[in-house]
Amino acid sequence: MSDQPGALHQPLRVMGLADLVLMYIVTGISLRWIASAATLGPAALWYWAMAIAGFYVPLVAAVIELSSRYPQEGGLYVWVRETFGPFAGFMAGWSYWTSNLPYFPSVFYFDAGNALFLGGPWLQGLSGSTAWFMSFSLIALAVITAINIAGLKWVKWLHGLGAVGMWLPALAVVLMAGFSWWRFGSVTRLDAASARPAFDIGHVIMLSSLAFALSGAETASFMSGEIRDPRRTIPRALPLAGIVVLSVYVLGTIAVLIVMPAKAVNPLQGLVQAASIAAQHLGIAWFAWPIALLITVGNLGGASGYLAGCARLPFAVGIDHMLPPVFAKVHPRWGTPWVALLLQGGLSALLCVLGQAGTGVEGAYDVLVGMSIIAAFLPFAGVFLAVLRVNSDQRAQHGPVTRLPGGRATSLVLALIGLTTTLVALVLAAMPAADEANKPLALAKIIGLTLVLLGAGAAVYRAGRRRS
Repeated sequence: MSDQPGALHQPLRVMGLADLVLMYIVTGISLRWIASAATLGPAALWYWAMAIAGFYVPLVAAVIELSSRYPQEGGLYVWVRETFGPFAGFMAGWSYWTSNLPYFPSVFYFDAGNALFLGGPWLQGLSGSTAWFMSFSLIALAVITAINIAGLKWVKWLHGLGAVGMWLPALAVVLMAGFSWWRFGSVTRLDAASARPAFDIGHVIMLSSLAFALSGAETASFMSGEIRDPRRTIPRALPLAGIVVLSVYVLGTIAVLIVMPAKAVNPLQGLVQAASIAAQHLGIAWFAWPIALLITVGNLGGASGYLAGCARLPFAVGIDHMLPPVFAKVHPRWGTPWVALLLQGGLSALLCVLGQAGTGVEGAYDVLVGMSIIAAFLPFAGVFLAVLRVNSDQRAQHGPVTRLPGGRATSLVLALIGLTTTLVALVLAAMPAADEANKPLALAKIIGLTLVLLGAGAAVYRAGRRRS
């Protein structure tokens, strides 16, 4: 390793199978979506099933195949670049990277809502305080950015704690809900008739959010250069993590509905709400506190996982000379793309402030989520198109190719299903929530800020082309 400041070198390969499984869990689960799904009532189970079949399985298949074809650092940026050229690759990477800028404030808004349960009734009185939610988000961003700059050998422990903080609270709520159902019955009627899906606009819009909730399988490929034997490790890690991810979402949603009606679920606090109610029913009210703590830590780990992965995008683009040379350099001591990490944290903080402008806490949360979904699904469309492209071109072979059983036919069918789901979700994500008081403002902010981010990406690309 060079001793010169900002030296350019290959990051260290420090992630094995266990590290990768934990990262997929911590980036694949976001407990906020359990609460969001529970607001749909029992029909949420059908929507989870549709999101899994329409998006999660196709995405996993695409990641397994494309990461075996192109195992370089950079993930979907490299996949789209190699199949559709430099501009398409750059815009896919840029869109995904910018999608995570509003993601961080939105996930911290959720985390701040859960953290209120750590301080008793006084702190819970801040549930409508914009100052609390913004302060929590900005401090959390600063902390995880600093840890990531210190290196993956340290931050992977935060990912591990985050993974535990994702599945353990959900497991606890599931167990408590089970005991509560056994002793007192279910608050929500759970049968075939009550679970029948309603395809009104509000429910269909939520389907796009649940599909977005199941993203995360793509994250580790951004740092393929830091994974030991990525061609072999990624296909082994994804199914192991997938069992945990899908179980947490589906069983967690059922557990919330057992202890509270759908109309009472707060999207920012639903899971910890359910934990508190179930704990009170069982005479262990104190148990809600450690669950709130685990959820808080879990979301910090999840945000850190996305920060770690996405920072490798400008690093890979910098290596291709499409960004200023400083992005292709790593920290001389910790070997991390510290410039990209600092930029990502700073821009996320800026969007946290802009998303809050002119609206309340829940309104800001909805705007940030809408921006995240649109900007993230654009590159997912590129990923599925890349699978269709490489499977229609028999010359597009780059070493051994790993696919799901069924080979090329399975790849094509799943890519078409995933692309269709993605395109539908893009349209739905722009629609404001039904309870949004100022729908025109919310729509303008979602579309306007998204166009600004994409336009900035095209400008950066043009500047990079002139520079190179």
